[in-house]
Parts: sequence; C-alpha cells; structure tokens
Amino acid sequence: MATLPYRHTLTLIDPLRHCDWDGLVSAHPKSSFFHLSDWARVLQQTYGHRPVYCCRFAGEKISGLLPVMEVSSPLLGRRGVSLPFTDFCSPLVSTKSSAALLYKSAIEYGRQHGWRTFECRSMEHEQPNAAKSVSYWGHTIDLSVGSEDLFKNLKSSVRSGVRKAQRAGLHVEFGVDLESTQRFFRLHCLTRRRHGMPCQSVKFFENIAKLMLANGKGFMATVWQGDRAVAAAMFFHQGTEAFYKFGASDYKYQHFRPNNLLMWESIKKCSEEGFTRLHLGRTSLNQHGLRRFKLGFGAREEQIAYYKYDYRKGSFVTGLDYAESRWSCVLQFMPPLALRLLGRLAYRELA
Repeated sequence: MATLPYRHTLTLIDPLRHCDWDGLVSAHPKSSFFHLSDWARVLQQTYGHRPVYCCRFAGEKISGLLPVMEVSSPLLGRRGVSLPFTDFCSPLVSTKSSAALLYKSAIEYGRQHGWRTFECRSMEHEQPNAAKSVSYWGHTIDLSVGSEDLFKNLKSSVRSGVRKAQRAGLHVEFGVDLESTQRFFRLHCLTRRRHGMPCQSVKFFENIAKLMLANGKGFMATVWQGDRAVAAAMFFHQGTEAFYKFGASDYKYQHFRPNNLLMWESIKKCSEEGFTRLHLGRTSLNQHGLRRFKLGFGAREEQIAYYKYDYRKGSFVTGLDYAESRWSCVLQFMPPLALRLLGRLAYRELA
C-alpha cells in the first residue's frame, strides 16, 4: 500500500498497491466497479495514468473515497480526472459535507502538484458554488421486477423490434473471451467512423477483457446473423448493479433491429442473474435518438453533472461535450486505419 498523509485526516492511496483494496471498496454499500482496482489497472496499463485516490477511513473501513487519476500530457499538461473514460464516478460518502471535504482535498493536492485542471464526473453531491462543466442524461432500469414485467415495460416499438430480430433468425451469445472482444472492436471501428469519432485503442478493450471480463466483472453480448456478428455490447457488474458501457453495430443490418434484441437479452440476463439495477451509461444532451432508444426500455432518467476546476483561473469553468465536435463530418470520411491511429493519440491526451 502506497500512502501519503494529507490534511483533513485524509490519506492518498494507490489501489494497485493495496493488497485488499477491492475487499474494502466492496464493503461500501454505494460502491461500483469503477471504484475497483481492476478499472484503475485498465486505465494505468492502457494509458499510463497514475492513481491518486483520496480516502477517509473509520477504523478498518472506508468512510469516504474519491477516485482520481493523474493524467500527464505533453500537450495539455498535468491534470486530475475522476475518472478517465468513466461515465460517472460518484464519491463514496454518506453526507454532502464529506463529499465537499474530499473535493477540497483533491483540489489542494492538484494545486501543490501543478495540475492545470481537476474534473469530477458525478451523479450525486453537487459542489456548492460550482458551475457545471458539462451535463449528460443518465438512464437506469430497475431489474428487480423480473423478466416478465421488464418486457411489459418496453415501449411497443421496442418489443416489435425484438420480435422482428427474432423472426429474422438473429440470436445473442454471451462471452468473456478475447475473441469476443476482437469481434466487438471490428464493429466499434465501423460505428465510430459512422459517428465521426476516433476509435478507442484496441489495447484498451483487450485490457478490459483480460483484467475485468476474465475476472468475472462483466461480459460481452454479441448478436449473430448466421455466422456474422452484426452488433455487440460490453457490460460490467459489481455487487447488485450492472452497467452497459460500450455498444457497436454494423449499420447494414440495422433494419433487422439487432440492437433491440441485444439490449433486451442482456437486460433479461442481468435480471435472471440477480442484479437489481442496470445503468445504461451517459448520453449527450443532443443525442435525441440514443436518448429515445434508452427510454424505450423502461429506464428512469436523470442528469449527470461534470465539474471542472481551472487552477489558472481559480474557479470552476464550463467545458465541452466531445460528442458534439465540429470535426465529426470530416472524420466520417477518414480511412479506418487513420481513425485508429488518431484514437491512440487523442484519447490518451483527452482522457
């Protein structure tokens, strides 16, 4: 365990060097897989980011936790993010005052270590007197009602899409192996080009498969038409909560509604395996089609707020939703190999 005494009786911990980190985190009732060492290890091994987790202990138990990665970049300098490539990562606290103390301690640490900015991605505990940087939609499905009621809660158009996919002979398979991840990456590249976005690094997904899926922290769902994979999605889980993280599909097969079938079969799987809640990740405020798609599965909607502190200005600042990039129309015409190379360079810088 690498620790550093810090003011306000907090401790800075590297979870990758703590022998029982996952056990400590899992004991907290609000913990998610984003708080676990596996996710920190994926970020560290893929991008070289350094974990600086702000913790408060009550005896042998964690009473407060704000996971932070220190991101160092030749272009954008050094900064803190809680956490990179994470839709949201609320601090593990019981009160707003405890959350404010964690935020304050992290900001002070960043000031001492030359950070340019510090970004928090949270669903809870809004920071007082802080302007939101970016907002997103979040959607959650209550799985505890059981498969029969879950299907009834689908909008009629979604149920029709599921049945259409089934009539067309599409079927869903679940796996955790590297081969499933490689099939997903092919679809991921097609989807990112269609949306005018760089591709994530293949190393990122391979590390997820090796460090998370293979360790029982998630699964890959793949939709097949015959011997061809036409859609896929990656799900994580921890405790009683599951999380939809990445999705991709081949648009040529969209008329068969493979994504409707994929999501429904994954919802049913999560419910039958005893998970009580499925979070569908963040959605940009201007992604109206994706928002309707998620709401069609009977999800409850809420907003996720990001906050960014700029040390040079000494205040919280507004930011950008990179899904709204002006370059999207240009990236749609770039060769796939160029999008993969751009993603390898850009995502490490942007975190």
